[in-house]
Amino acid sequence: MGRPNLPVDALCGVGLRAPHYREMLDTRPAIGWLEVHSENYFGDGGQPHYFLSRCREHYPLSVHGVGLGLGSVSPLDPDHLRKLKRVIKRYDPFVVSDHLCWGAAAGRHLNDLLPLPYTEEALAHVCARVTQVQDALGRQMLVENVSSYLRFSHSSIPEWEFVTEVVRRSGCGLLFDVNNLYVNAVNHDFDAREYIAAIPGDAVQEIHLAGFDASGLCLIDTHGTPVSDAVWDLYRETIRSMGPKPTLIEWDTDLPPLATLLEQAAKAQHILEEGRAQSA
Repeated sequence: MGRPNLPVDALCGVGLRAPHYREMLDTRPAIGWLEVHSENYFGDGGQPHYFLSRCREHYPLSVHGVGLGLGSVSPLDPDHLRKLKRVIKRYDPFVVSDHLCWGAAAGRHLNDLLPLPYTEEALAHVCARVTQVQDALGRQMLVENVSSYLRFSHSSIPEWEFVTEVVRRSGCGLLFDVNNLYVNAVNHDFDAREYIAAIPGDAVQEIHLAGFDASGLCLIDTHGTPVSDAVWDLYRETIRSMGPKPTLIEWDTDLPPLATLLEQAAKAQHILEEGRAQSA
């Protein structure tokens, strides 16, 4: 079926995961684009590269990383950067992204994307790291706002101002995760719409939508459930504020049938097309 005949900024995509490789190729659903985790393709060959190469023939691609450690104090890993650059050269993605977080210390990698203290010191450090990565890759990257379950008592900058300043100082773009925004707004009791209003829309080059777990004392970003009604409402607000942006349905745990992802993508696509009509 291929993809809709619209510019990528008005299209919704889905994350390409191994259980869906064969079905994606056999059915070629009418979605806008695909996103993969870059680290899954750091090897030289094998099944992942075979299927991604085939899918790349039919869909634009976004490459999304989890391991750069933009907020870590350890030096950037030159081997990681080399492998990322090789993936970029091989697949020519329309955007490359990673998270505004840290996840390793003293050579130990943690299985989470951990939040930064929002301070001037952390801001200068992250901006220098983002600039270093962009120089190494020879292209702009996007940074993603992350979900969090605690706040540092010495943070002195609101999260939305910190994110905006990273973009301004480093020249990077923003991957705006609406689900992470909602999770943080509930967990830390701030106004999500104030956050949206503060973000420069022209810096946003991709949006993520995902699900969360609300069974405990705080919301947990799981990427394992459908997008909630509250996040859909914030997404509509985001599109009204910023205009249509490439949007991803992100689902990584308790992976459902591909048809479920496509249903979620169709809902996002409808909202994008409404936004495109309103801004025409």
